[in-house]
Amino acid sequence: MERVNPATGEALESMESDGETGIEDALATSEEAFESWRDVPLGEREELLANAADVLRENSEEYAEVMTEEMGKPIAAARSEVEKCAWVCEYYAEHASEHLQDERIGTEPGVDSFVSYEPLGPILAVMPWNFPFWQVFRFAAPHLTSGNVGLLKHASNVPGCAEAIEEVFHEAGYPDGVFQTLLVGSDAVDDIIEDDRLKAVTLTGSEPAGRAVAETAGAQIKKTVLELGGSDPFVVLDDADVEAAAATGARARTINSGQSCIAAKRFIVVEDVYDEFVEAFVEEMNALTVGDPRDDVDLGPQAREDLLADLHDQVERSVEAGATVELGGEPLDRDGFFYPPTVLTDVPRDAAVATEEVFGPVAPIFEVAGEAEAIALTNDTDLGLGGSVWTEGRERGKRVAREIESGAVFVNELTKSDPRLPFGGIGDSGYGRELGEMGIHEFVNRKTVWVQDAEMPEDEPAGE
Repeated sequence: MERVNPATGEALESMESDGETGIEDALATSEEAFESWRDVPLGEREELLANAADVLRENSEEYAEVMTEEMGKPIAAARSEVEKCAWVCEYYAEHASEHLQDERIGTEPGVDSFVSYEPLGPILAVMPWNFPFWQVFRFAAPHLTSGNVGLLKHASNVPGCAEAIEEVFHEAGYPDGVFQTLLVGSDAVDDIIEDDRLKAVTLTGSEPAGRAVAETAGAQIKKTVLELGGSDPFVVLDDADVEAAAATGARARTINSGQSCIAAKRFIVVEDVYDEFVEAFVEEMNALTVGDPRDDVDLGPQAREDLLADLHDQVERSVEAGATVELGGEPLDRDGFFYPPTVLTDVPRDAAVATEEVFGPVAPIFEVAGEAEAIALTNDTDLGLGGSVWTEGRERGKRVAREIESGAVFVNELTKSDPRLPFGGIGDSGYGRELGEMGIHEFVNRKTVWVQDAEMPEDEPAGE
């Protein structure tokens, strides 16, 4: 696998891919590992997960550096990502027993009836490059602990991160085969999904990739969870704290150099506070620093040269359609794949930055007459991952949040994932949930068990 440092454009040492033999060996190993791993007491699995949290923290700098080198994440953000991975490990190490305990359901006198949560087997995780550790750990922490085993097909530009993650589980004491990394291209995914030994698949990535995985898995009647793209609204109502909204909005648009599914991507502002918000927001965006991700900067490079080109093409097409550039708008003239914080106003509703997911630090701002138009524009998308609403009215915030069609809405806060809360989208943003109690239940058999005395009454009805 060829790698490029996005901060310099220079090639990194390539890494050898796994061929067909490697894939076969991994599948065979995962099937064998599952037969013993599923019988390991849950308490022991929780202890191993707590060990993984310790390994992450002990090697935080090493793991942060490989993220920064491979995909350009600012080093401070990379350290924070490692810490968040440790957090999700600790969460499930503490709560997995609670989430997976038998759920007793009363039916008849003398009958013990309950739902048992039991693992499925080997699960394939197809993961993206933008949060190369976090995306994997939010899959692995719950689903390995529930008794499944994992196979990771990571993005091709972060193979070093993929191997480092496998090392975490090895160092934590997990048995061989419980978590394996496959260094393969996307062309190998269909064959892996179609293999009878694989029982389910989860993907975080683009809408086309999600459709392809769902089609293949559906033909095999295999469970899938998809977390796809987003075009999250950031709604500023007429009673909002504009200064706070502008400050948080700039951060919400530029986290991970703007390369986040749940970044704020469409700023929808009521006309009464529009001018005030634009002025404050441009000032906040302009104050952000862009540079070498190894330094103390707010934004690093875009992860690949082609992604930089795609981003700038969206800006150029939007400007041609009538948008006004208030800030930025051109790639930086330096080595690497750097794009500055960019703000666009007067954006036509059918412009590229209005209708396509924008994966970079570009913020289109839309002026609306009032709350009703804000909600209508918010929901004028096939994507439904997250959203943010800004208002001084707590009850108003709750009401508007209920009217936004997405998997999550945050009031007076940026959209974020949290190990304690379910995370996922609707529409073309995918289906299923990760994290929290709902997340750990995605890849288990919710088995109904009915236990009564051996002698069954003669007049007991049977059948469906």
